[in-house]
Amino acid sequence: MPRSLVSLFFGACLALVAVPTHAQTWGTVQGTVTDSADGTPLPGVTVIVQDTDFGTATNPNGRYTLRLPTGQYALRFSSVGFATRIDTVRVTDEDQGPTTLNVALTASIRELEGLTVTDTQTEQETGVYEIDPKDVQNIPTPFKDGFRALKTVPGVATNNELSQQYSVRGGGYNENLIFINGFEVFMPFRARQGEQEGLGLLNPDMATDITFYTGGFPPRYGGKLSSALDVQYAQPENQPLSGSASLSTLDASVHARSSALDGDLGWAFGARRAQPGQFFNTQDLKGEYDPRFQDVQGSLVYRLSDRTSVEALGIWADHVFHLEPRERTTYFGVISLRDPSASDFRALRTNFNGERTDGYTTKLAGLRLNTDFSDRLSIEHDLSYFGTRETESFDVTSTGRVCGVDPTGGDTPENCTRILNNVRRVQFADNAVEIQRLTGGGHYRWVLDRHALEGGWSARSMDFNDRLNERNILTGTNNGEPFRIRVDSLRDQAAFNEHQLGFYLQDAVDLLSTRDRLVLTGGLRSDYYSFNDEWTVSPRLSANFKHNERLSLNGSWGIYHQQPAYRELRGTPQGVDQIDDILNRDLQSQRSMQIVAGGEYFFPENRLYLRAEAYYKDLDDIISYTIEDVRVNYSGENDANGYTYGLDLQLRGEFVPGLKSWFNYSFMVARENFKPAFEDDNTQGWIPRPTDQRHTFSAFVQDYVPGDKSWQLHMRLLYGSGLPYTTVNPDLESDDRVQQRVPGERMGQRLPAYRRVDVGATKEITLAEEGISEPVTLDLTMEVLNLFDMDNTVAYSWTGTGADITRIPKRLTPRTLNARIRLTF
Repeated sequence: MPRSLVSLFFGACLALVAVPTHAQTWGTVQGTVTDSADGTPLPGVTVIVQDTDFGTATNPNGRYTLRLPTGQYALRFSSVGFATRIDTVRVTDEDQGPTTLNVALTASIRELEGLTVTDTQTEQETGVYEIDPKDVQNIPTPFKDGFRALKTVPGVATNNELSQQYSVRGGGYNENLIFINGFEVFMPFRARQGEQEGLGLLNPDMATDITFYTGGFPPRYGGKLSSALDVQYAQPENQPLSGSASLSTLDASVHARSSALDGDLGWAFGARRAQPGQFFNTQDLKGEYDPRFQDVQGSLVYRLSDRTSVEALGIWADHVFHLEPRERTTYFGVISLRDPSASDFRALRTNFNGERTDGYTTKLAGLRLNTDFSDRLSIEHDLSYFGTRETESFDVTSTGRVCGVDPTGGDTPENCTRILNNVRRVQFADNAVEIQRLTGGGHYRWVLDRHALEGGWSARSMDFNDRLNERNILTGTNNGEPFRIRVDSLRDQAAFNEHQLGFYLQDAVDLLSTRDRLVLTGGLRSDYYSFNDEWTVSPRLSANFKHNERLSLNGSWGIYHQQPAYRELRGTPQGVDQIDDILNRDLQSQRSMQIVAGGEYFFPENRLYLRAEAYYKDLDDIISYTIEDVRVNYSGENDANGYTYGLDLQLRGEFVPGLKSWFNYSFMVARENFKPAFEDDNTQGWIPRPTDQRHTFSAFVQDYVPGDKSWQLHMRLLYGSGLPYTTVNPDLESDDRVQQRVPGERMGQRLPAYRRVDVGATKEITLAEEGISEPVTLDLTMEVLNLFDMDNTVAYSWTGTGADITRIPKRLTPRTLNARIRLTF
C-alpha cells in the first residue's frame, strides 16, 4: 500500500476518535556513498533510519534518495566489508528542496572465524513467522492474549473474534502444538462458544520471542499435524526492574521483570483479569453476563554457574463464565427494495428462564535443568505438570416464536405479520471433566563445525475423568402441527488413563563454504501410544538456500502423525451410548504427508519483503469431525482420507520509520473422501473439510498521526470466505418416545464471509525521560472494534420441521468502543 494511501485511510479513521491533527509534511534526503580510500561510489549500501527497518539502498552509482517526515534523524549506512557509519541529518519541507548528505565508508579488516553451523535457524526455516510481542500489544483486539494476534499470520483461518482457537492451513483446532518456555500447554477442552474460553494462556507482556511454525516444523515438535507455537518468556540477567500496568474497559493487567543476586536470579511475573460482560452483551442474546477471567504467571531462572541453570514456570488460570439470559431478538431473511411484497424477512424472539455457569481452572508447573558442558555441547532435562478442571452447568428453559416481520415496522414485539412456529426449548447440563498430564523429557545438542546435532525424548502420563449429564429438547408447533425433537441427550461417566513416549533425532548440515547459505536439516521422530499400542515413525527433511542478499528459498517434506486424544477416541456419544463402550481401541493416528516450497525476496530500495509459500498435504486415516461454533464433534473413527493444498503470500515492511506493517493473502482447498464402510447418502465423493476457507486476507497497518509522532494509529483487517457447514434433514428420525434431528448433506452449504476492521489510536506521553531502567511512558488508547459494524455469522441453529424448517443465524459482536490506559516503566 503506498504511504500516501496509508496516511489517507488513517486520516479518515482519525476523525472517529476526534484527534486534533494538521497536515503531515515530508522531505527528501539524498546523497552519494563512496569508498573513503579512493572515492569510488559504493552500490548496494543499506541506508536506514537508526533503530528501525525503514530505509533504502544505494543504486549502481552509489546514489540514494529517501523520503521522510520532516525532523531530525540518525541514518545508518552499512555494507559488507565496510565499517558501519551513523550520521545525523535534519529533513526539511520539500518546498525548501532536498537535504544532501554524502557519506564515505571506511573499509573494515577482520579475521575470518572458523565455520560453525548454528543450531538456531528459525528465521530461515520453512513456514516460520516471528511475531513481535510489541505488535501484539498494538493490534486492536478485544483481549491482548496473544492467540488472537495469530489471525494476522498467513495461512490462519479467521471467523470468530470471540475465540482464541485457530486453524492453520486447513487443520483442525486440536491440531496445534503450543509451548511456553518449552513446556506444552493446551487449549480449553469443552468450550461451546468463544466467549466461554476466557483469556489465552499466552501472556504477551511476559514474552520476548514468539515463533510460529505454520507447516514443515522440525522433528523436535511432535504429536500434531498442523502447527507449532513456541513462546519464550523473559529471563532477565543483570536487568533493573521494568514492567507495565494496563487498564481498559474490558480487562486489566500488570507485569514486572528484573534480576537479583548479582544477576544470577532472573524473574518475570504477570497477572491479568478480564470482566467483558458489556462486550458480550452487545450480541443478540441479552442478559446478565458476569464473566470473570483471571490468571497469574511467573517465570524464574537461577544460574548456578556459568554453565548450569535451573528454570521454573508456573501458571494458574481461573476462568468463570456466568450468564442469566433474558431475551434474544435475531432478524434474518431477505428484503426486496424493488418489490416489498417479495420480501421474506423474519425475526426470532425468545425469552429465557434459568442460568448457566462454565468454569475452567488450569494449573501448570514446570522445572528444567540446563547444563552447558562446553560452547558446543548442552543438555537439558525437564518435568512438568498440566492440570485442568472444566465444568459446564446450565438449566435454561426458553420460549420463542419465529415471525414474519415488516422491515419498516420497527423493532417491537408487535411487529409480527404471521407466526411461523412456536418453540419451547429445555437445555440442561451438569458436565465436568478433569485432565492431568505429567510430562518428563530430555534434549541434547551437539554443535560441530558443519553440523548441529539434536536429539531428545519425552514420556507422558495422562488421566481423564469425564462426566456427562445433558439433554436438549425442543417442543412446540409448526404451522399448527405439534412436534417434539430430541436434539441430544446423554448421561454417563468414564475414566481414561494412558501414557505416551516420544523420541527424535535431527541434524542440520551447512553444505557450502559460505556460512548459512545452504542448510539441510534431516530428522526422524518416533512416538508410542499405550491406548492402541501403536508406534509411529515420522521422517522429515528441510532445506534453506540463500541465493543472495535479496532472495532466499526454502522447502520441506515430512510425515506427521497425530495420536488420537480423548476427544477423538470418545467421538460424539448418542443417547444410548456408553462412553467406555465407544472408546475405539482400534483407532489409529491420523497421518499427513506434507510438502512445502517457498521463498522470500527483499526489495532494498523500499525495505520491503515479499514472501510466498505453496504447500500440499496428503491426509490418511482422518477422524472426521464437525464444528458447532467452536466445539469440535469427532466421529471416533478413521473414516476418511483427504488432501489440502494452498498458497500463502505476505508483504511486510515499514511504511513509516519504526512501525511495521504487513499484508497477507491465502488461498486454500481442503477436501475429504469417506471410506466405503462409512459412506452414506450425505457423504458421497470428495467434499469440503470443515476448515475449507477458500480465501483469507489479513493486514496490520501502523502509521503516525500527521504532524505528531507521539500519536500512533493501528488498523487490523480480516476477511475470510465462508466456511462450510452441515445442514439438518427436514425429516425427523423417530423412536418409541421422541423424534430426533438427523444431519443433512455434509458440508453442503457455507456460512457468509467473515469481514472485520478494527482500528486504534494511541497517544504516548513521556512522564520521565529516565526511569528505573527506561523512560516512564503513559499510553492512552481508543479502539473501535468492528469499525464498519459488519454482521458476522459463526453458526446456525434450527427450528421447525419439514418444509417449514427455519435456519437461525448466531451473530458475533457489532461495533464496540474500547478505551485503554497503559503505564510502562
